[in-house]
Amino acid sequence: MDNDPIIVGWGHSQFGKLDENLEQLIGAVTREAIADAEIDAQEIDAVWLGHFNSGLIGDGFCSSMVLAAMPALRFKPATRCENACASGASAIYAALDAVRSGRVTLALVVGAEKMSGLTSAAVTKALSGASYQAEERDLSFPQIFARFAVAYAEEYGDPAEGMAHVAVKNHHNAMRNPLAQMHRQIDLEFCRHVSERNPMIADPLKLSDCSLVSDGAAALVVAPRHMAKHFRRAVGFRAAEQVNDLLPMSAKRLAAFEGPREAFRRAYAAGGVGVDDLDFAEVHDCFTIAELLSMEAMGLAEPGRASGCVIEGQTQRDGRLPINLSGGLKAKGHPVGATGVSMHVLAARQLVGEAGDMQLARPPGLGLCFNMGGGAVANCVSILEPIR
Repeated sequence: MDNDPIIVGWGHSQFGKLDENLEQLIGAVTREAIADAEIDAQEIDAVWLGHFNSGLIGDGFCSSMVLAAMPALRFKPATRCENACASGASAIYAALDAVRSGRVTLALVVGAEKMSGLTSAAVTKALSGASYQAEERDLSFPQIFARFAVAYAEEYGDPAEGMAHVAVKNHHNAMRNPLAQMHRQIDLEFCRHVSERNPMIADPLKLSDCSLVSDGAAALVVAPRHMAKHFRRAVGFRAAEQVNDLLPMSAKRLAAFEGPREAFRRAYAAGGVGVDDLDFAEVHDCFTIAELLSMEAMGLAEPGRASGCVIEGQTQRDGRLPINLSGGLKAKGHPVGATGVSMHVLAARQLVGEAGDMQLARPPGLGLCFNMGGGAVANCVSILEPIR
């Protein structure tokens, strides 16, 4: 349809422990995305910012920081979207709805987070605000996903070997991503064993199973499809589905990843595709067990069989379905509010042949992004395709 939304420009910062503050990160990617779309900032009709915060730096009311990036953005409506680690994708989906409705013609979406200014303990405490406080307030997110791993082991067998292969693969992929936080290869022996450099964080999750504390930002410009001819390239949404599940872990079957599974099902139905039609996927590997569970939720592996798929190389860049070509949250980094937008930016670059060293040898036609908030609570699945 004429108003179906398309991505027509993008920007992406380095991820890592950065000197820039939140406002500077937001400003840099905003200017980059607008320049990349080859539009004037005045043409932007509305702004959405994906940002979690939860006590990280105190900048909770930050949507208007985007407006300071360029004088012509002043007085544009700007809204912050918070949905835990799915804040970025949720901001995108809000913009998609506005463009599709015709209320907005050009939308700017930014995802950003500044996390490195606090101690590890303080960051862990802040992130725990995304759990069900009535039952889980004393649990860190490593402890929450350790429960997923334990439940999976009880139902299907120990996933430790598969988790180790996920970590090695994603660190290897990050070596091709100049924007990734971690440019260091790790080997299977390191990931398999507890050591001084690889301590146990929350049994059975070791440090090598956990994503990074990161600063960073990403941005994109969304337009209606009838304007595609005005841009040098465009990426469309075959599907964009959000499924929220119950918040308490006690209310869910942890080994099944029920919310993500439903989000994938709806996205496939909306897009008229299946897992075998995908050419690559960026999935929310906040912990290595999450990538294994995501593989089963998306239908790439039968329940209990994800480890075998990873060990066989099916998710390598030359495998059946390359997963996390960017390095994923595990090695690219995980600035919480930026993650969902980052996934979409890097997938779009892949689809139009602008992914640099990350580019697949065969031209991809469909890419999937899965951005998740909390313990499989907020689940956003996009299926993207090149338009021109």
